[in-house]
Amino acid sequence: MENMVVADFLEFLEGATTPYQTVLECEKRLVKAGFVRLNMEESWSMTPKGRYYVIPYDSIIIAFTVANEMHNLDRIKVIASHNDSPCFKIKSNPEMLDGNILKLNTEVYGGPILNTWMDRTLSIAGKVGLRSEDIFKPIVKYVDMKKTIVTIPNIAIHMNRKVNEGIELNKQVDLLPVLGLWDKEKDKSGFLIQLISDAVGVQPSEVLDFDLYLYLAEKGAVIGVDEGLISAPRLDNLAMVYTSIEALMKSNNKSGIQMAVCFNNEEIGSTTIEGADSSLLSIIIQRIMAAFNRSTEQYYRMLNNSFMISADAAHGTHPNAPQKGDPTNEVRLNEGITIKSSAKKSYATDCESAAVFLQLCERAEIKVQRFANRSDMIGGMTLGPVVSKYLPIRTVDVGLPMWAMHSAREVIGLKDFVDSLKVFETFYNS
Repeated sequence: MENMVVADFLEFLEGATTPYQTVLECEKRLVKAGFVRLNMEESWSMTPKGRYYVIPYDSIIIAFTVANEMHNLDRIKVIASHNDSPCFKIKSNPEMLDGNILKLNTEVYGGPILNTWMDRTLSIAGKVGLRSEDIFKPIVKYVDMKKTIVTIPNIAIHMNRKVNEGIELNKQVDLLPVLGLWDKEKDKSGFLIQLISDAVGVQPSEVLDFDLYLYLAEKGAVIGVDEGLISAPRLDNLAMVYTSIEALMKSNNKSGIQMAVCFNNEEIGSTTIEGADSSLLSIIIQRIMAAFNRSTEQYYRMLNNSFMISADAAHGTHPNAPQKGDPTNEVRLNEGITIKSSAKKSYATDCESAAVFLQLCERAEIKVQRFANRSDMIGGMTLGPVVSKYLPIRTVDVGLPMWAMHSAREVIGLKDFVDSLKVFETFYNS
């Protein structure tokens, strides 16, 4: 069973190359599992025992199930994750010609480990905005070039003798991807537009704008002499996107509303219409309540009885730098999913929400670990505190232990990954 789950996840990763493509991959799986799409512009009609999903914007997806009996709509259980990863975004008018070398002008998205993107096999994916009859609703096409078409070459050590002593990479100079070799006599302008218009089957004049990103085209793999590790791109945070959606699809909802939410833009602060730092999720839940004729008062009462798991990555103790971790809260790969805590509340966990999750892990018969940042190091922030501003329910922040977070390829424990699916299923079924 474990091998089948991991193989399916690696296949999911191949299609989930940007947040837009991730939403499409999730939608495909949800539809196959009998979920029905709701339209944000229409009135919602739902029934007990229903399975639904909504795509408010094309890089965020919210899937949920409803209890078998209407009188059981007394609690909402949410798993929140994010579908974006650090990468490079292609700028407008991106073509740059240097001799016979055609490059693309890009900017950094999020906080990647920059040098891990060099000398890699990269491709391009995202969405394209096209002309439309209603100018306020452009036609949107999604594009994934699939094949390897770009690379960011390193400078040879013979020309950069101090490279192994550590150098600062200039994002505007050192990290521009090469699209290929070019005839200097030919006009380079509009080449990318031509490339993507061919890919989506329209004339270049129809393309008005695009949101395109570079992604690592290499496949994920099971590694280690014991085959106990997974090495792949975008594990932060597509591992949790996959397990939360899969757990929801497999669950049997006997009480309340069960929900998996995949936000975008966590890596850049969440302050967008697709991000967690908005009232969108609370609006969706209120619309669900209204569809079942529940009052505002009943909605507020339900919040007090509800629970959320904020699911992201967690730093595993590094094999070559264990001193970077907290001295009494070591996090080892394949030793359990991790509860994350912080005195500054950069994680939403408190003792009550931790106690809930610890008992869920006991019921799922899986290991669990505790994570805290070293007191002399600044840690990151997750979705938990952000969502809690708009949806004040008890929340625990958890994560998969990971090496090389924000590298072009990251590493997680295979057992931890499978265990996260188990505990998420237990959460929904409890």
